[in-house]
Amino acid sequence: MNGMGEETGFEVVIVVPKGKRKEGGDLAEKGDSVEFLVRELEKAGLIVERFRGVPAEFLKIAAPLIVLGQAAAELELKKLTYIGMELQFEGDMVTAFVRQPDGSLFSWYERYSCFRHLLYGIVNKTDSNIALKFNDKEFKYEKNESLLKRLEIEGVVKQVFPLHDEVKRKQLLRKWALNWLDFTWQPVDEIYSYFGSKIATYFSFLGMYTRWLFFPAAFGLATQLFDFGRMQFLVLPSFFVFIISWAVFFFQFWKRKNSGLLARWGINYSLNECKAMPSEANEYNYTDPIKKKFYSSRPAEKTSIQADEWWGIFRKVRNNVIVVLGIICLQLPFELTYAHLYNITQIEVLRYLLTAAYLIAIQYYTRIGGKVAVALIKYENNQGEDSTAASLVYKVFGLYFMQSYIGLFYHAVVYRNLGTLRKVLIQRLIVSQVLENLIENSIPYVTYNYKKYLALHKKKYDTSSPMGKNVRLSTRVEKEFLKPSYSASIGADLEDGLFDDYLELALQFGMIMMFACAFPLVFCFATLNNITEIRADALKLLAMLRRPVPRASATIGAWSNIFQFLIVMAICTNSLLLICLYDQEGKWRIEPGLAAILLIEHILLFVKFGFSHFVPEEPAWVRVNRLRNNSQARDLYSKQLLRSITKLEHKDD
Repeated sequence: MNGMGEETGFEVVIVVPKGKRKEGGDLAEKGDSVEFLVRELEKAGLIVERFRGVPAEFLKIAAPLIVLGQAAAELELKKLTYIGMELQFEGDMVTAFVRQPDGSLFSWYERYSCFRHLLYGIVNKTDSNIALKFNDKEFKYEKNESLLKRLEIEGVVKQVFPLHDEVKRKQLLRKWALNWLDFTWQPVDEIYSYFGSKIATYFSFLGMYTRWLFFPAAFGLATQLFDFGRMQFLVLPSFFVFIISWAVFFFQFWKRKNSGLLARWGINYSLNECKAMPSEANEYNYTDPIKKKFYSSRPAEKTSIQADEWWGIFRKVRNNVIVVLGIICLQLPFELTYAHLYNITQIEVLRYLLTAAYLIAIQYYTRIGGKVAVALIKYENNQGEDSTAASLVYKVFGLYFMQSYIGLFYHAVVYRNLGTLRKVLIQRLIVSQVLENLIENSIPYVTYNYKKYLALHKKKYDTSSPMGKNVRLSTRVEKEFLKPSYSASIGADLEDGLFDDYLELALQFGMIMMFACAFPLVFCFATLNNITEIRADALKLLAMLRRPVPRASATIGAWSNIFQFLIVMAICTNSLLLICLYDQEGKWRIEPGLAAILLIEHILLFVKFGFSHFVPEEPAWVRVNRLRNNSQARDLYSKQLLRSITKLEHKDD
């Protein structure tokens, strides 16, 4: 236990190669870099446990709460207080700050940020360079240089990653990943405490989305099981109206739930976005009255800032045009060619071979497209990490949108072959998603076992090893090291593995919404898939992957706009599908039935953009708390202002 009532555990690991050196020794004589690192970490107040494993040597790091508090103060970390204001953290005012749902002072994201600050904040404060060595290689540790960064450059530090807490991990495995009693229930607060706000928000969204799917799934099942007689012609239009209204209200209630989660977790997201702004924003600090006066009195500075803003907008538009042209000129012909060949091919074996070749080719195309998108956003003037990640999401989703839906559009519009369309929908939703889940969860397992085999095999045949043939991984840290990290398929540092999870959900949502009238039963398949997805993703995070690096995002971000776009697309595509169903002769005449479909389309567009305002985005209890906190904050500022004025008057007297 530390001095403030919270238990201290090892939460971060530094991995170094097993060097040709003896443990301990005189540091002044040998200049051993790892020994030097351990001593510097301990000087910084960290608790270090060092041991040699089979694949490497590990330094487990823990920090008392007092040390984390000092790091939080140095980072000028802002935390929510009980009066509703976010104030800079101070160690002597701990009781004023809101505690986390599990009772801890700092969230996992805040703790990890403090650990990073402490580890990379160790610098050479002497007046000269320090000579260090590792495996007979000598290098200089220069003045004012970060020790950990220098060791990473020299290859002494291989990795730094967060460590699973075995007690909490097993509790979550039992209560969440392996709990099938309630299909969609999840311990969201515990997920937030362990993984951070971004992952907890994803699982909260996935759980709510799956629960709401039961309603259209039941309606879709009823359309297949019951014969409505003379009213059968009204079933699909009614189902169309229902699913659009369902989607609109689902997202409004999700916004309410999200705002409630933010309030419960003590997160002020508007301020959180400001904190994520790049360091250049501090250069133009308009809250500082001196700087405000300086910039407001110099038109040249205003002109420069506005020029940067418009130049950034131009570069973003240019990059978006490049992506759109790439999709239209390269991907669209490729997708249409595959859809046409699939339709005219009569032999099923050839269809399977064609699909296999297509899947292999499209994997390379989307991978190249993702890399191009990552390269393009580096030249955009995005304001903060969230804005950059959103730009990446939009660009990459455009590639997957064309890949996932153009073949379905082709079968629905050109050939008006709804039988083939239903077959492709079943193939995509059942076969593809089942295979994707199997691959998604088997690759980490195979990767871990392959790395484990290589490490043990190498150690077994190491003649210098005292263990001989009896080699095994004895600690959980060694196993964590060999596990894959939770990373995005596009390989960008801006996004973690949630990029692929959100992408899978968005593509599924688009498929079931845009082609709902062609196959209402598709909602049942999506519901069953998502029930499995919740537990599979939980098991993947807790058992197959390293503990993810926490991220500050507490909303679904750019994906919200993508889901809203897909709802609008669903209105258009389902109207077209209904016209194809009722216009059997294919004359496209505006008869009473077709006119009614067009009327439904316009009504649903009004529902999409009008009904969303009927459900407040913020629950009443959140709004009342916010207003009360704002009132308290104003009173506090007023009292501080009066004290300052009184002090100034006394000085003048």
